[in-house]
Amino acid sequence: MGAWVVLVLSGVLEAVWASALAASDGFRRPVPVAVFAVTAALSLFGLAHAMTSLPTGTAYAVWVGIGGALTVAWSMLTGREAATALKILLVLGIIGCVIGLRLVA
Repeated sequence: MGAWVVLVLSGVLEAVWASALAASDGFRRPVPVAVFAVTAALSLFGLAHAMTSLPTGTAYAVWVGIGGALTVAWSMLTGREAATALKILLVLGIIGCVIGLRLVA
């Protein structure tokens, strides 16, 4: 599988583990803790794999950007975080930057 595909999937898994970490209630709920552990490991493994053929800075910025944008979007969709026009615009900016990094890589 191509490094960019693995990187994008790893970024998605970053959002999953971040959301599971929040749902774990300080590591007191076993199912979210298990989801966190598995998805964090897979996410980091994918990032490491992508870094074998992509520049480290670009790969890390894309991974964090995808994970961060999806985590905020999920939090807004589930009502855990307020959705404001400015916040949505800023998240779209992150997505735009991730696309830009892909285009120049």
